[in-house]
Amino acid sequence: MTTAPDAAAAAQTAAPQTRAPQTGTDLAIRTEGLRKVFHKQRAVDGIDLAVPRGSVFGFLGPNGSGKTTTIRMLLGLSSATGGSIQVLGEPMPSALRSVLPRVGALVEGPAFYPYLSGRANLSRFDAADPTSDPRSRKDRVASALDRVGLTHAADKKAHAYSLGMKQRLGLANALLTPRELLVLDEPTNGLDPQGTREVRHLIRSLADDGTTVFVSSHLLAEIEQVCTHAAVMRTGQLVAQGTLDDLRSAGARTVTVRTPDVGQAAVVLGRLGLAPRRDGGSDVLVADLVADVEPETITAELVRADVRVRGLAVGGGTLEDLFVALTGEGFDVAG
Repeated sequence: MTTAPDAAAAAQTAAPQTRAPQTGTDLAIRTEGLRKVFHKQRAVDGIDLAVPRGSVFGFLGPNGSGKTTTIRMLLGLSSATGGSIQVLGEPMPSALRSVLPRVGALVEGPAFYPYLSGRANLSRFDAADPTSDPRSRKDRVASALDRVGLTHAADKKAHAYSLGMKQRLGLANALLTPRELLVLDEPTNGLDPQGTREVRHLIRSLADDGTTVFVSSHLLAEIEQVCTHAAVMRTGQLVAQGTLDDLRSAGARTVTVRTPDVGQAAVVLGRLGLAPRRDGGSDVLVADLVADVEPETITAELVRADVRVRGLAVGGGTLEDLFVALTGEGFDVAG
């Protein structure tokens, strides 16, 4: 039987390569050997991140895997211990002044002046941007509030906002001016199902307009439904990255055989290098597929051995399968 460490090793071998491309002109974010050490603990351990321009990039990993720490370094909110960072083709943090006006961000939950209205908060934030035109501030604020569905609560004091409304207001702040890159850390935190759907639609519309969207999330539904690319973090290391289709195909696949001849079928599967196990009934065997064994081969060998096959099905090959194999942890699939 395949053990959890064996499954993780196999998945990591099968997963798309994590090395960043040699040229960064087509990348919105690129890191090489990026490290962050806190009191001898490696929170981020030499990651090579490559985020294509125009993509919706999902950044996945269990709590404590280093996602938020990485985001803070990308935005110049925390200094790196080692390695290099490029954002929108410019080195960070030395190019902060030229890069940050082109980047919108929502990191670790938004903070507002509690006794100012949502509209007044956005006006204050917009006024703090030296590149914004005060003559069009009112229209910008109104447009941002409308995009996140907060027009009806624009004049309500921020301290009376729910968690979901504060998340929306934080998104509105990130959208006050057009951005080349939008960095969102858990953007649907606190939102109800309708709000979550609206944020998904907003992310898609931004990507359609050419904005690169970098989304850190623990919700599988968010990544599956809106992202084109993704990366998986584990204990500070980047263990997989690539297109969503590539990552799905790297997930572990299983074959399920239903037969009254369980013992004979187990012998056949064993000869093929598989490790069958009982699952779900006395007539059911399940085995993890290996790269060089196709389901058609299994069917042919079972028939050749006179095994009576009542059913054969192939499953797996999902993003969740890969995540569990690489991190050893379950995934919140709520949407």
